Amino acid sequence: MVGELVSDRGAAAKRSISARDAARILLVTGKGGVGKTTVAAATALRAADAGLRTVVCSTDAAHSLADAFAVPLGDAVTPVAPGLHGIQLDARARLEESWDAVREYLVTLFDWAGADPVEAEELAVVPGLDEVFALADIKRFATSGDYDVVVVDCAPTAETLRLLSLPDVISWYMDRVFPAQRGITRAVRPFLTRMMNVPIASDKVFDAVARFTARLDGVRDLLTDPEITSARLVVNAERLVVAEARRTFTYLSLFGYHVDSVIVNRLLPSAVSDPWFDEWRAVEAQHLIEIGDAFSPAPILTVELARGELVGTDRLHDFGAALYADRDPVARLATIDPMRVTTVGDTLVLSLPLPGVERSEIQLGRRNGELLVAVGAYRRAVALADSLSRRDIGAARLADGRLEIEFPARHRSEAHPVEV
Repeated sequence: MVGELVSDRGAAAKRSISARDAARILLVTGKGGVGKTTVAAATALRAADAGLRTVVCSTDAAHSLADAFAVPLGDAVTPVAPGLHGIQLDARARLEESWDAVREYLVTLFDWAGADPVEAEELAVVPGLDEVFALADIKRFATSGDYDVVVVDCAPTAETLRLLSLPDVISWYMDRVFPAQRGITRAVRPFLTRMMNVPIASDKVFDAVARFTARLDGVRDLLTDPEITSARLVVNAERLVVAEARRTFTYLSLFGYHVDSVIVNRLLPSAVSDPWFDEWRAVEAQHLIEIGDAFSPAPILTVELARGELVGTDRLHDFGAALYADRDPVARLATIDPMRVTTVGDTLVLSLPLPGVERSEIQLGRRNGELLVAVGAYRRAVALADSLSRRDIGAARLADGRLEIEFPARHRSEAHPVEV
């Protein structure tokens, strides 16, 4: 029955996907060690079982996707199961291919500045730049027409956030800095070459930068379109893991990425009845309540700790069935309008969706780096981004179903509730 239901929904998803220009993209992320690779692999396998052409990609430098499937995977698309392909992206190899002209210039520049050859080679590799090529490959798979679903086994959360924010940063540079920098370099290159013998970037270097950034064109629009892309956070019912996931949830939302579910993995099995685990079970129960409050209104999916290692397609089939039950694994599991931050003069304005709420129902407070929002009996603690946590709360207002909270540039030491 479950298989038939998933297949029917998968067929409906396939018809919907075929009407768009891009495949469905699912970004699976979480703190290292929580089981995100297992979730990504099982999700991809379940999508393929539903008749969807699926590819699962690993962007984690410590690739474990091949281990999960017990199938050799490398930097080429490889069949894993009927309807499913896998790849462990070698972003560094792509960086070396496409960034070689820039790297050579940087090595020459650092050598001129006095760095020894080893230091020059190391300094010429910009940290995090190789991850950009993973974004380009995700776009390539999603727009190729070869796949209906692209599942991404992301790097641990800190790297994921850097990866997903790169299109914004690079777009800003290319729109505002790059044209002027290239023009200035052309103008001063002959003068500096004669006067100082300093290595000046050639047009070949700038062309390489332009080609590199062109590969990212449209990536942000693709990944922030809720009809195309959803992020899924994998957590364990542990305090440190949940705390990091809450920060990740905030940052993903602020960058415009849509989280459609939180997956709580490795819960203590209900079949375990030994009293030795009673305290552990009580702690998990409390964390589950906190997870529900922290990530509301995102649905919380739970799955118990498996018996033995989840290796191979048979075990992953079982895990996927336990995780999704009768849910369609590629459907949008929730439609959540993300929070956002805008700038008004020197004030930052945090906007949170609160549809159907009256102004008199809302109370705001502050606790360390958290914004406390109370609506009647409902309580939510929002982990603030660093740019906001350094400021105190100013005025707040409710407009068009969104709560808008001002964080002025001035700092106030007192912490008290704020009226809306």
